[in-house]
Amino acid sequence: MRQEIPKPAVLKDIPYHYCRYGMPEELFCAMLRRIPRPDAVLVTSMMTYWYPGVARAIELVKQLFPTAPVALGGVYASLCCDHAVKTSGADYVIAARDPNVVVQAIDQILGVTSQAIHRAFPQNTPLPAYDLYSRLESVSLLTSIGCPYRCAYCASAQLSPAFVQRSPDAVFNEIRHYVIEKDIRNIAFYDDALLVNAQKHLEPILEQIIDARLACAFHTPNGLHARYISERLAQLMFRAGFQSLRIGLETVDAERQQRTGGKVTNDQFRQAVKHLKDAGFGGHQIGVYVFVGLPGQSLEETEATIRVVNSLGVLALLCEYSPIPGTPAYAQLAQEGHLSADDDPLLQNNTIFLYLKERHTFEQIQRLKDLTRTLNAPIKAGRT
Repeated sequence: MRQEIPKPAVLKDIPYHYCRYGMPEELFCAMLRRIPRPDAVLVTSMMTYWYPGVARAIELVKQLFPTAPVALGGVYASLCCDHAVKTSGADYVIAARDPNVVVQAIDQILGVTSQAIHRAFPQNTPLPAYDLYSRLESVSLLTSIGCPYRCAYCASAQLSPAFVQRSPDAVFNEIRHYVIEKDIRNIAFYDDALLVNAQKHLEPILEQIIDARLACAFHTPNGLHARYISERLAQLMFRAGFQSLRIGLETVDAERQQRTGGKVTNDQFRQAVKHLKDAGFGGHQIGVYVFVGLPGQSLEETEATIRVVNSLGVLALLCEYSPIPGTPAYAQLAQEGHLSADDDPLLQNNTIFLYLKERHTFEQIQRLKDLTRTLNAPIKAGRT
């Protein structure tokens, strides 16, 4: 549900409507009233610039359960911890991803010693409580946490400093559970680095999926590392049932590729696309993330990247850059005077950040969007 709401003062000069998305507050409160009074309430968070919704949810929870302590975790809580402490309304802010830390924090909040078994994260943690959903048609899955790369624009290393992969058998058993016992037909991998160490990690998982003849469509919304897409891996992904793939290219400027992390080269990207197409994937199944608005990046560079992607017969997916606190790219922007540590996280929204302080105009960005849409159209229609 989309509902227009009053615009915060910091956004008063932005020529967009300001809206909230999600279930109506009345339905949210009605659902909460149907449950017994909780001992504590855990609230998660995602994008830093979505914090007003988090604060409102906490406000409503406190109205309904005034004696229950509220603990806030998630991405916003980790990246903007001080802001969350001051603004969210939560009684506790937990800036950690490890569920064992959350268990320990809840023990402290409630003054108890829980019977929860602390397990190595992420290898031996329990499955997500998808049984709480009244209707479940798809699930998300992590085979690892963290990423061995340190890209200038990405906060993966802040959220998960260590790169840890689960055992292939554990991942396969989870997938089999969803497909066989829950009748799930769509699974999305949300790893930051799904393909790293593929010969010992993802390939054994895919081989088991193929051998078990699991009927499921797999998706990779997070950008895959093109350098790891070998001929064999592409074939296994196709045979296992992958349906939509996303590759992180960002730019074809070789110097910027190296300065921002060195995770891909243009030759590696082209080779990856070739392997995927040779394996049987259509261009409409392969989307390639292209940045606009990286620090120091020209619009001409973005257009050149869009055209290279299109020349290979795959989809260009334009991504408006969003500054993430704690990243090198954020620090560069602060040094250049485009933002400061005291700025409201609302200004980190990728929808508006490109237009702040006249970095770009709406017409310039819209032209790139229109170009991308035009070039993608025949690929989406299967004509290339």
